[in-house]
Amino acid sequence: MKLPNAHLAVVEREKITGYLLNTEHLYGASKARFFSQFGFRSTDWETMVQALREHGQHYEVSRTRETFFGPRFEVDGELNTPDGRAPRVRTVWQLDHGEVAPRLITAYPYRG
Repeated sequence: MKLPNAHLAVVEREKITGYLLNTEHLYGASKARFFSQFGFRSTDWETMVQALREHGQHYEVSRTRETFFGPRFEVDGELNTPDGRAPRVRTVWQLDHGEVAPRLITAYPYRG
């Protein structure tokens, strides 16, 4: 199964610049170090948005679970990066009740 309405997937700027590429964030710092080694930069945050949206559109959902806010989907696969390497990552998307577009919750290295 593919991510529902993946073509509408939302990746917010703050999710990238304030979390996934923020080396000062309590929980995002290790993710920022990981993604920056592949050429992602907060000054060019749109590149990461595009890569994450493509990831969510291209790969199959590996796990779904219901949350209070709506279903949450995990998608595993290779991520296109600025330096041309393709690390395996897991993206996590949520389809909030009443919404049609899934939104990115997080992304991180995946070795599974």
